[in-house]
Amino acid sequence: VAIAGRALAAGLAIGIAAFGCGLGQGRAATAALEGIARNPNASGKILVPLILGLALIESLCIYALVIAFQVQP
Repeated sequence: VAIAGRALAAGLAIGIAAFGCGLGQGRAATAALEGIARNPNASGKILVPLILGLALIESLCIYALVIAFQVQP
């Protein structure tokens, strides 16, 4: 039973992390595209922070994956 609980916990951790990261990346991309649509000249100043933010959001999902692997027996 304990092994099944760990497997369930690892699966839920990855699922919840992927869901949260997907929402965060979608909101970040939406905000960046709206900013570029309103002011196309600012695309150079928006692109670099967008890429950096997306990388940081993705790293959170990778941390959840690492923790899920550590939970496994």
